[in-house]
This record gives sequence, C-alpha cells and structure tokens, in this order.
Amino acid sequence: MAKTKTKERGSITKVRGIIQRMFLFVTVLLGLRHVMPGRESTGGAFDAFCPMGGIETFFHYVTTGHTLKTTNLLNFAILIGVLGVSLLSGRSFCGWMCPLGTLQDMFAGWARRLSGGSKRHIRGKRRKAKFPIELPPKVDKWARYLKYLILLVVLIASVQAIYPPLHKICPARAVFSFQLTPLLASVLLTFIFTSMLIKRFWCKYLCPLGAALAIFNKIAPLRVTIDNRKCTDCGRCDTECPMGIEAIPENMRNLECIQCLECVETCAIEDTVVLKLG
Repeated sequence: MAKTKTKERGSITKVRGIIQRMFLFVTVLLGLRHVMPGRESTGGAFDAFCPMGGIETFFHYVTTGHTLKTTNLLNFAILIGVLGVSLLSGRSFCGWMCPLGTLQDMFAGWARRLSGGSKRHIRGKRRKAKFPIELPPKVDKWARYLKYLILLVVLIASVQAIYPPLHKICPARAVFSFQLTPLLASVLLTFIFTSMLIKRFWCKYLCPLGAALAIFNKIAPLRVTIDNRKCTDCGRCDTECPMGIEAIPENMRNLECIQCLECVETCAIEDTVVLKLG
C-alpha cells in the first residue's frame, strides 16, 4: 500500500514565493528608476528590460540593423537568458520569474479568500470559493489558441513597426511604467479584473511570450512526472493547477504547463507526482 501523508503548503511553495517576489521587487525598482525625480523619463521605462521586447524587435533588427524604439540590445540579452532557462525547464520562467505571473497568483489568491475560500488545504481539502472561476471546457480549449495568434500578429507587425507592436497595450507597461495613459489604465484594470476572475487569465489566453516558450515544454529535460500506479485520482493536483491541466501522464509535457510545481506540492501520496531530470 502506498504510504500517504497530508501536505500543507511546504518548501516548494515557500521557495517559489520568495523567488517570485524577488523578481517582482526588482521589476518594480526598474520601473520606478525611470520616473524618480532627477532622472529623464523615457518611454522605455520597462520595455528595455522585457524579454518579449527581444522577440518584438528581432525581425526588425535582422532586416534593418536597428532595434525598435524603446527597446535595445539588452532585450536580446534578457531573452537569451530566458531561452536558456526554458531549454532546461520549459515554461518555468512563467511559473517562477515572470512578474505578471506573480501578480496574477496574488490577485487570484485575494479573489479566492474574498469569496469565501480558504488559503490552505484543510485535511486534504480546500474550502470552496466562488472565485476564481473556469471557462467552459470548449471555450477554454479554443481561447488558449489566442496567444499563438497574437504572437504571429506581433511577429508580422514588428517587421515594419517603429515601436514594439504591443507597446501601447502591454500589461507589463501598464503595471510597471508608473506612467499611465487612459489606455494603459484601462489595460491595468482589465488585467486585475481578469486575474481575479480566472486564474492566470493572461498566461492561458493572451501572453505571446508564453506562446513562444511553450514549445520548450516538449524538449526540456527537467519535467514533472506522475506514477499512475500510486495515483488515487483524488483530483487535488487538478484543482490546484493554475493553468487548468489534468495531471495524467500524457499531459506531463503539456504546452500550457508553467512548471510551478503546485501538483508536486499538493499531492498527498509520496513520490507520485515528482520533478525529474531526463
């Protein structure tokens, strides 16, 4: 008989939370750095530090030898770093480092607690909350293709662009530039609302960077595996997954997985859902 044990939020959640907040803190500092008194305010307050900027300016740089406005070669350096992490561990950048992902997790947690849900598992169960909700399966399935369409449009538009195609509507700029236009304010409010309504809404349906990194889930050697012989089909891992992925063997290289390891952390059966190299 498989050895069982009840798990509360453990070491993985704590370490991930620390790393997420470190990257969020640094990102906030980078945004503030450009708007503090005594410094020239520039439109690239956040753009120059965003890996998506490297993707947006790539084709323009290849064809003209120049980067798009508000981006520079630093975008390429950061993008290379993100790609290196992705080669090893898939979309782990989304689950551990992306500041927008961290904010979405925070907003979803607030929504859950404000709507009556519990913060932690209690004897293997979480008190049910009204929010966040999930889209109907068929709608959810097709909506997830939107981010790939957005990525394609961005790549095509970037060839003849002057500014990054997402410059005026990027939620990262809305959150971290601290220079809100009416349009960016609308983007910010929409980002907060959708994050509280549906877990990882931006990541699931709209993020072009997540779309670009998704393919690495198929080749990265560091990945989550599940032992079906020990699994009791309790459903805890499915409930906790912020990306709404069913934890079955054929889904362990799912393009949507952000390697957050919530499934590993929440599983009540030892050595059933684990992170492995190879």
